[in-house]
Amino acid sequence: MAMKLSAFNFEIPEELTALHPSDPRDHCRLMVAHRDTQKIEHRTFRDILEYFDEGDVMVLNDTKVFPARLIGKKEKTGARIEVFLLRELNGRQKLWDVLVEPARKIRVGNKLFFGDNDLIAEVVDNTTSRGRTIRFLFDGENDELRALIDKLGKTPIPPYISDKRDVQAQDRENYQTVFAKKVGAVAAPTAGLHFTRELLKRFELKGIEESFITLHVGIGAFNPVEVEDLSKHRMDSEYFVIPEETRDMVNDAKDQKRRVLAVGTSVMRALESSVSANRMLNPADGWTDKFIYPPYEFNICNAFLTNFHRSKSTLLMMSAAFMGYEFMIECYEQAIKEKYRFHSYGDALLVI
Repeated sequence: MAMKLSAFNFEIPEELTALHPSDPRDHCRLMVAHRDTQKIEHRTFRDILEYFDEGDVMVLNDTKVFPARLIGKKEKTGARIEVFLLRELNGRQKLWDVLVEPARKIRVGNKLFFGDNDLIAEVVDNTTSRGRTIRFLFDGENDELRALIDKLGKTPIPPYISDKRDVQAQDRENYQTVFAKKVGAVAAPTAGLHFTRELLKRFELKGIEESFITLHVGIGAFNPVEVEDLSKHRMDSEYFVIPEETRDMVNDAKDQKRRVLAVGTSVMRALESSVSANRMLNPADGWTDKFIYPPYEFNICNAFLTNFHRSKSTLLMMSAAFMGYEFMIECYEQAIKEKYRFHSYGDALLVI
């Protein structure tokens, strides 16, 4: 029987929200949860290497966060407005899907100015109460527009952090994995934030293979579920790519009964969105709105690295689906008792 939203509603003390990452990244804490024995270990993230052997495969998301928050002003009134870029709709026409704040003041036809009027946009459509389509009035090439957005934009750290402190210069680096390559995400694949270049090198030296998918994490990552019947929840679609090389590495490891580790919920979603009839991985290039919640039978990975998530979030539901609901609750109770740090900049949970 499908679970209800209320099963995922519990109190996480405010003070456990991590406002900054560990420094160095791999010195954060790591809870290791063993599904077969229900044993829980308390380790440090750099100890993760001990749980993997030569021939195991680790799948990482190489999406890159771009500075999606633009602060500007309205023409005539000069009122301050914030535009959150969600995704490019048409590169040639420079059309973007955005969220605006304060939404009630931003209407079709309004012009918005950013920087010292370096960049101007016009609102061309209303999509939702806070959603708009805007067109950048910019004569240059698309890469020049991207470079300007990069210069003027702020790092889109999650609202539960930005509500408590301002965006800082170091967030641009901190809220990005060391292996980020393909620009397109407005939220970081946070399980990947714990890795340092040195730790990845140690994985490589041990013979653990790295493979990559790309899934551009959208704003839906922060949206709480609002329907009690989880089967009625609709996920936002996110664009993802699984290269053939990753398909080959993952399927070889599966054939050899090796460990296949999904680093983060975005990786798990992508892999589970492209499964063949005989439960192997297919290459893919498309969109997924897959929502994974208990009960769910996973096809590809037998190990999962994630963070400690917010109450009622789809990320928490996926964790419960992989590790079992009761065991998830036990791990979270332990994490609260042991004062683990929660959310995007927090500590890590390895489920094996």
